[in-house]
Amino acid sequence: MRELLRLSLGPGVFGDYHLPMKMIPKRPIITALKGMLAGILLTSLSGCYMPIRFDAEIDIGRTGYYDFIFDGYLAKVNLYQDIQEKKISRDEELAQVTLIKEDFERDSAVSEFKYYEKGHFHINYKRSGDLLKAKTLTFFRRNEYILGLSYNKNTNQIAMLGKSLSRDVKDRLRAAGLDTAGNLRVFTDAKVVSHNATTVKPYPSKGPDYMVYTWKFSNLLAPTPALKIQIQ
Repeated sequence: MRELLRLSLGPGVFGDYHLPMKMIPKRPIITALKGMLAGILLTSLSGCYMPIRFDAEIDIGRTGYYDFIFDGYLAKVNLYQDIQEKKISRDEELAQVTLIKEDFERDSAVSEFKYYEKGHFHINYKRSGDLLKAKTLTFFRRNEYILGLSYNKNTNQIAMLGKSLSRDVKDRLRAAGLDTAGNLRVFTDAKVVSHNATTVKPYPSKGPDYMVYTWKFSNLLAPTPALKIQIQ
């Protein structure tokens, strides 16, 4: 099962947990404080879902209608931590997985949930709607924010924004063996007023004015994706 997960998620998902942390001689208080800080930083994310490997697409028309698709692997950070630190049994792990599965399946946008190992699972998610009416789209939800869309009626703009993490938190997650890789594509025929996409190309197969904005994530250190479009 572990080899299957490595093949599915890639070799960078799990770190070398057997390697000892470098000790700093004659500074036990500072060492202890650094350990406490690492624990606090990860605990602050303990209830969060983290994307591991994924492909996501958003199609936003100039009138505000959207389609959002996410196909990929997520990790539940606190479950991953507890398993790595051997704080829970296999039965307790599976009991938590059952609760996570039930949580996701309550959302009609989720069409598939499959658990693999060490808090990692695969989902298919698809949602469509009118942002001018709904005002927001949050994946996965407000208290489990990964990516979102929002409409501001005062500026008549739609903003897309990913979850922002500090560099320190990103470094701690990677040191714990968690990292991310994937692609996010936004298709739109609306006027884009700002973005930080990796690449931008015409996409005429969707229409004469369509462009595709692509973000490529090789690890957690990639910039937080952001884009704003003007609605007619």
